[in-house]
Amino acid sequence: MTPKAYDAIVLASFGGPEGQDDVIPFLRNVTRGRGIPDERLEEVAVHYRTFGGISPINQQNRDLRAALEDELARRGIALPVLWGNRNWAPYLGEVLQEAYDGGHRQILALTTSAYSCYSSCRQYREDFGGALTELGLDTKLNIDKVRQYFDHPGFVGPFVQGVREDLDSIRAEIGERVDATGEGRVHILFCTHSIPTADAQAAGPRDESGGPAIAEGAYVAQHLANAEVIIGRLESEGIDLSQVTHSLVYQSRSGAPHVPWLEPDVNDALEELAAEGVTGVVVVPLGFVSDHMEVAWDLDTEAKDTSERLGLAFRRTPTPGTHPDFVSGLADLIEERLAEPGTDAAALASGDAMKERPAATSIGPWPDVCPANCCVKGDGSKPTVAAMDSTVGVTP
Repeated sequence: MTPKAYDAIVLASFGGPEGQDDVIPFLRNVTRGRGIPDERLEEVAVHYRTFGGISPINQQNRDLRAALEDELARRGIALPVLWGNRNWAPYLGEVLQEAYDGGHRQILALTTSAYSCYSSCRQYREDFGGALTELGLDTKLNIDKVRQYFDHPGFVGPFVQGVREDLDSIRAEIGERVDATGEGRVHILFCTHSIPTADAQAAGPRDESGGPAIAEGAYVAQHLANAEVIIGRLESEGIDLSQVTHSLVYQSRSGAPHVPWLEPDVNDALEELAAEGVTGVVVVPLGFVSDHMEVAWDLDTEAKDTSERLGLAFRRTPTPGTHPDFVSGLADLIEERLAEPGTDAAALASGDAMKERPAATSIGPWPDVCPANCCVKGDGSKPTVAAMDSTVGVTP
């Protein structure tokens, strides 16, 4: 995509409650249109209430915003970074109105979802498009979105570091627990959010026949590719993985029981690993940018409790969060979309101003512009609002 002279950045995220009184209203926002009664929402609310009704995601985003502003300033990029959420304050619509009122007209959006599927990419574009329409700004404010960055080196690198450190730590613990016959087996569980199987198969663009361009769907393929990159990086560093196995597992399933979702669940996998004689597990939240509730509850609470019950040594690798490499990588994603000051129109038109798109896997780099049929809903339903094209403006 041709670089532009953007005048503001919008960091877009999921949002989360910031107190006990916020929990049910927040969950109503998340499940809007599905007719889920409050008594069922209370079953999920306990996750938040255990932590005082506060999701860690909001502070994570405040910290990330500040770190990104500092990194952009260090590079001489004088763009304000605004922050908006899909499901809680500050809402995307409020932030877009704030941007417009502040004189901004060319917005570059950066989301806290790295992978490709409906809820990670297309739904954000729909939400941007719907907000512009509701505000009457769809012909006045332009929003482009950076590419999905699942395999950007700045996102993958912190996981490599974290897994390396956790392997060292867990091997030290296991070494104290096993007899002289040898070191116990360690299994790395690369973990991500489960989604409906149909959505997973629909993730990514379609081929000429209408099927997924990537056989298993982009969502699963991207995670598997990242896992192999991390394992390959560790091996290239000379780390002994002869007693280490790995797999991709899922967490945070929700929705009707009769609807198939990606499996196996992390807790089911832990049961099987313990039965197979695995001694310790390193749980890697590969699908997550920061330590929000799905990490704090589903991994740090439930998966850890399951591991302790089964007698498994347990480590949970950090998410990228505000790791300097990740923040630098996000700044790279922004910078690759910016026109250099003074770039003439001919250079822009010819693509000479395009910056390098680094990628750690053979799947990427993901395109700047998502195809029209990319990451559709797996049930075949049409969007309820216009989807924002990731090139310019709003399209049906």
